Amino acid sequence: MLLPAAIAVAFLVFPLVGLLVRAPWTQAPRLLANSEVLQALQLSVVTATASTVICLVVGVPLAWLLARPGWPGRSVVRALVTVPLVLPPVVGGVALFTVLGRTGLLGRPLFQLTGFSLPFSSAAVVVAQSFVALPFLVLSVEGALRAADRRFEDAAATLGASPWRVFLRVTLPLVAPGIAAGTVLSWARALGEFGATITFAGNFPGTTRTMPLQVYLELETNPDAALLLSVVLLGVSLLVLGLLREQWVSRL
Repeated sequence: MLLPAAIAVAFLVFPLVGLLVRAPWTQAPRLLANSEVLQALQLSVVTATASTVICLVVGVPLAWLLARPGWPGRSVVRALVTVPLVLPPVVGGVALFTVLGRTGLLGRPLFQLTGFSLPFSSAAVVVAQSFVALPFLVLSVEGALRAADRRFEDAAATLGASPWRVFLRVTLPLVAPGIAAGTVLSWARALGEFGATITFAGNFPGTTRTMPLQVYLELETNPDAALLLSVVLLGVSLLVLGLLREQWVSRL
């Protein structure tokens, strides 16, 4: 048992160690100061933050609904929420095109009415990131809601609090750690999104080229820069793991 377990750990860790060992640290200041890299990093942070806000606004109510028992179709809705987790991101990008593209089901009337076309814009990056990141937030918050003691909500309702007041003053504080964990996971997933972004938003510097796309581009022309940018994304991932440590690791 120990040997397969050791192989599994090595399989997961060695590629990351390889990144750290092979990264051209002496060239880091010059490579990271490149205007295209800074542009991609800034765009990634802005779009990932925007998509996380969208996930919070629509995801928390959806998680609350999924955590409520006794309504028909709940299992179907939950299954639909998890689809982006197992769907190849490129397929997700194609699916977004069929709905929001200039000739899509919603994109065509939107373009005819306003002249606005969503694909290949920074907004398309946010939409693609939200599509893949939303399940992480919904499932995290739903789990927290299911684990919360509902007697507090019942007590508040018995004392005359309205449903909205119970949600704001009782439910949200109870599940705040779950919301925080889901927010961090969603942001990290959005930051690392590649397939749906390049399919739906394209790869235009300053507009849709995020850090993962910059890494892909540098890998073809400047492998040293690709290694260093990969280390930057690895650092963000480790930071996320550190933020979630109290939420997950302490339960082990």
